[in-house]
Amino acid sequence: MSHVLAIDQGTSGTKAVVTDPGGRVLATAEEELRPVYLDGGGVEVDPHALLGSVLRAGRRAVAAAGVPVGAVALANQGETVLAWDRTTGAPRGPAIVWQDRRAETVCAARAASAPRVAELTGLVLDPYFSAPKMRWLREQRGPGGVVTTTDTWLVHRLCGAFVTDASTASRSLLLDLDRVEWSGELLDLFGLAGEELPEIVPSDRIVGTTAAFGGDVPVTGLIVDQQAALLAEACLEPGTAKCTYGTGAFLLAQLGAGAARSRQGLATSVAWRLRDATAYCADGQVYTAASAVRWLADLGLIGGAGELDAVAAPDSGGVLCVPALAGLAAPWWNPAATASLTGLTLSTGRGHVVRAVLEGIAAQVAALAALTGDDLGTPLTRLRADGGLTRSRVLMQAQADLAQRPIEVYPSPHATALGAAACARLALDPALSIVDAVGDWRPAATFEPAWPAERAAEHLARWHALASA
Repeated sequence: MSHVLAIDQGTSGTKAVVTDPGGRVLATAEEELRPVYLDGGGVEVDPHALLGSVLRAGRRAVAAAGVPVGAVALANQGETVLAWDRTTGAPRGPAIVWQDRRAETVCAARAASAPRVAELTGLVLDPYFSAPKMRWLREQRGPGGVVTTTDTWLVHRLCGAFVTDASTASRSLLLDLDRVEWSGELLDLFGLAGEELPEIVPSDRIVGTTAAFGGDVPVTGLIVDQQAALLAEACLEPGTAKCTYGTGAFLLAQLGAGAARSRQGLATSVAWRLRDATAYCADGQVYTAASAVRWLADLGLIGGAGELDAVAAPDSGGVLCVPALAGLAAPWWNPAATASLTGLTLSTGRGHVVRAVLEGIAAQVAALAALTGDDLGTPLTRLRADGGLTRSRVLMQAQADLAQRPIEVYPSPHATALGAAACARLALDPALSIVDAVGDWRPAATFEPAWPAERAAEHLARWHALASA
C-alpha cells in the first residue's frame, strides 16, 4: 500500500492531506479561495485560482510529509461548473459556483417538467444543480468548447482524462439515477443534447497519471465532497447519516442499494460507486452555515467563529432566526427566501442574536434529519458531524437538543479528504474491502440531548412557522 495525496477542492479553499497506508494523516496544507458574490444572485470563482490552489496545496502537503505518494485523489464541490476549451484546457470565463442563482430562469422555463425530472434524477428542478447553470453558461458564452463540472476540468489539467465520477454526475440533473447513465431525455430538456459529456467512472477507478506532485502518480479517488465525508465517517448502513458544517450545512443519509425518491424535496443521489456496486444517499442542504457566522462577524457581533461560544448567551431570550441569507433549500426550495430575525426587544443583546443564528442552523438540520425518516422510511440511527463549526459546543448541543438524538463529532477536520483517500486505497488494492479502507474511529465528542422532547417540538414549531411565513 502507498501514501495518498487527497485534495479537497472546496468553495472557500482547497485542502491537501497526505495519508499513510493506514489512513493516518501525515501532513496538510490549505489554500484560500475567495468567490465573488454578484448582484442578482451570481457567485463566481476564477478557474485559474482553483487550479493554482490545487497545485500549491498539494505540493506543500507532499513536501511537508516528506514521502513520495502513490496516488492523487480529488474530492470536488459537486455542482460548480465552467466552460472550457477541450484542446487547450483554457477556461472560457469564470466558474459558476453551486450557490449561484442566475439559472432560475432556466428552471422556470421548464417548471412543467419538474415531476419527470424528479422521477429520473432523484433531484428537484433547481439552479443549485449543474444542468441549469450549464444551460445558462451556454446562453451567455455561446457555442464552442465544453461545459462541465470543475472536477472534470481539474482532472483534465492534471492528467488529460475527460471524466467525472458517478456521485458528481448524479448532482447534474442529467443522470438517469437508476441506470447511472447520462439521459438523452434530460439533455434534450435542458437544450444540451449536442454537448460532449465526460465518461462516468467509479470512485475507485484510476483515470490517468500526473507528474504535478512529483513522479508519475495515478489519479483516482474522484468523488463529491459530501459523499466523501459520508464514506469517511463510516456511514455505510442505511439509517446512518452525517452533517458537514462548512460554508453551508449538508446532511447525507445512507440509503444502501435502493434509490428511494423523496416526496418532500430531499435529493437522492449516488453516494459512491465502489467495487462495481452503487450505493445511494438522501441529502438536504442548508445554504448558509459558516457563511451565516461570517455574516455575524461582518456585522461586528463576533470577531470570528472562534468567539461563538464565548459570545452566545445561555438562551436566545425569545429571539428566533431563520438564517436564509442565500435562500432556503430542502424541503422548502425557496430561492427567494430571505433571512428572518424576530423576537427582538430592548433587552436583546448580541449574545441572544448569536445563539439564535446557531439555533436557526441547527433547526434546519433537524428538519432534514426528521424528513429522512418520515419521507424515505429510513429513520436515522446515528447522526455524525464534521466541519469547522463542530468546534462550537453551543451549536453541537443545540443540534442534539433540536434533532433529539446524540451527535457524534468526527475526530478529524479532514473528513472529505480522508473519504477521497479511502477511495484511492481501494483503487490501489483490489483486495481491500470498503470497511477496511475506511477504518475505525471514535467520536471526538458526543452531545446528548439536554432538552426534553416537548421543548424541542415547541421550539421547532415556532421556527417552522417563521420559515414558512
